[in-house]
Amino acid sequence: MSSAASSNTATPQTSTSTPPSAPQPAPGPPSFRYFRPPTSAHQPRTDLPDNYFDVTAADLRAQQASLAARRDALQNAPLRTAAMRDAEDKKRRARWPQTTIRVKFSDRSVLERTFPSTDKIKSVYAFVRSSLREDVKPIKFVLYQSPPKRELRVSDPKVRDLSLVELDLAPSSILLLKFLDDESLNHTDIPAPLAPSVIALAEDFPVPPSFDAEPKKEDKGKSIGGSRLHMNLDFGKKKDGDDGGERKFPKWLKLGPK
Repeated sequence: MSSAASSNTATPQTSTSTPPSAPQPAPGPPSFRYFRPPTSAHQPRTDLPDNYFDVTAADLRAQQASLAARRDALQNAPLRTAAMRDAEDKKRRARWPQTTIRVKFSDRSVLERTFPSTDKIKSVYAFVRSSLREDVKPIKFVLYQSPPKRELRVSDPKVRDLSLVELDLAPSSILLLKFLDDESLNHTDIPAPLAPSVIALAEDFPVPPSFDAEPKKEDKGKSIGGSRLHMNLDFGKKKDGDDGGERKFPKWLKLGPK
C-alpha cells in the first residue's frame, strides 16, 4: 500500500521561467567633444584698420598695473607660509571643482574633455591615448603649453604629483600635442590620428561673437569710455503738447554781452 500511495502522489513541478530582464538604460551623451579644424567659412576674418592696433594710454596703464601686480606677487611669494599656500590651494579647488582641457592637434582640430580639478596630468594623457587610433596608441607624445613653452611630462616629478589646479590649468586650458617617435604625425596637413568613433562625433567650432560690430542706432552716443558720450539735452527743443509759445532756455544761455 505504501508503495502504491507513493506512486500515486503527484510531485510538484518547479517553475523554470526566468523573470524578464530590466530594460537597459539609454546611452548618455559622450563625455568629450571633438572640433574639426576651423576654416575661413566658420571663422571669417575682418580687415581691421591700422589704428586698431595703436596702443592707447589705457592700454599702457593696464599693462603697468599688471606688471606691478606680478612683481609684488613674486616679491611676496617667499614670505608666505605653508599654511597660507595650503589655504590658497583649498580656495582655488573650491572655486574651480572642474577643469576643462582642450588638446590641440597639429591640424588645428581640438579634443575637449572636463576633468575633476583634483585629477593628475596622467588622467589627461590616458584620455588622449584612448582616443587615438590603434596603430598610433604605442607612439609616445607630449602635452605642452606655449608661449612660453612648458612641457607637462608624466615623467617629471614636479608635474606628475600635482593636480590640475596646482598646475594652474584650472578652470580651463589649451594644451598642444606633439608626437615624439613619428614626426610625420606633426605635419599640419596630416589629419589628427584619432579613432573612427571619435571622428564620427566631430562638430564645427562655435562661431565666436563679434565685439567690434558697429553699435546700434539707439546705443550710439552712449559708449562707456566717454569718447562718444553725448548728453541728450532738451534745452530749446519743442516738446509734444506745446502750443507754439515761447521756448524756455536756461538763464546761462540767455545771458548776452552787458
